[in-house]
Amino acid sequence: MRVFLLFTLLLGLGCHTPRDTDWPRFEYVEPEMGIDFYLKFHAPNRTEAERIANLAYDRVEELNLIFSDYHPPSELNRLCRQPAGTEVRVSAELFDVLQRAQTLARETNGAFDITTGPVNRLWRVARRQQRLPDPDALKAAIKRVGHRHIKLNPERRTITLAVDNMQLDLGGIAKGYAVDEAMKVLRAEGIHRAYVAADSDVLTSRPPIGKSGWEIRVASVDRFGNVYPRTIYLKHQALSTSGDMQQFVEIADRRYSHIVDPRTGLGLTSRLQVTVVAGSSTTADSRATAICVLGKNAGFDFAKRKRLQANLLELADGKPKATTSPAWQIWK
Repeated sequence: MRVFLLFTLLLGLGCHTPRDTDWPRFEYVEPEMGIDFYLKFHAPNRTEAERIANLAYDRVEELNLIFSDYHPPSELNRLCRQPAGTEVRVSAELFDVLQRAQTLARETNGAFDITTGPVNRLWRVARRQQRLPDPDALKAAIKRVGHRHIKLNPERRTITLAVDNMQLDLGGIAKGYAVDEAMKVLRAEGIHRAYVAADSDVLTSRPPIGKSGWEIRVASVDRFGNVYPRTIYLKHQALSTSGDMQQFVEIADRRYSHIVDPRTGLGLTSRLQVTVVAGSSTTADSRATAICVLGKNAGFDFAKRKRLQANLLELADGKPKATTSPAWQIWK
């Protein structure tokens, strides 16, 4: 009797569950975290879609107030203003991001390092002025760089910075984290066919109605050595691309990426573009950046060791060449 009643209850609930295969598709774009932040998803109606989109954007804005190194009152900047050796209790979000970043820093022997803020700020000025950073200023900035200068205490959820005037820069991980959090908002509101993107960081859930996946273009190379946008269809996965295709500066006939090597304090000159596909946008975003800094050979070895889906596109020294890691399955 109990089994029958339970079956009847579940059947009744099932009858009232909306079928998202009948829902229309809605698309939104808003400037968030200094970039265009896209939401595409299927929802029961426009009113609900707009309400849910606003919730997702509110969450991203909330995270920006935590992670931004541009916004002086942000939680990140308040942490960096504390005297060296001060133990600071931080929000769960900031601790989570710093902990993930520090794990990756150890795995890459410092190739991924969120303490490069002092150097990154010099390079922002360099890109505007079209000239290399002052050598003395760069040398002084590098002294404040090093992931080992950060101490985390998981039990108290505290952060201690060991050097005065450190500046953390979460540019290689925060956008991916925000994308993941926006998708969490959509899922919590019953949205399961969605695409969230912040610049080159993309996260997908179920595919659009009538499609095998969300359409995304990834740079590839044909047999003649020409770079072209290859269309892929993604579902339940994240994708991130990092490199110097859009953000760079040319000084004295040399091209410097916006990505700085924390080990040298110099913008990358390797002309490597990396695309990573992973289960979360936080992972894809940070690993793509790390592989760029590691360079083609060490980056490929890292991707292979960590079983990452990675596509490494070399753009320097003659004909472009694409190399995929053994785990890469997108167009195999």
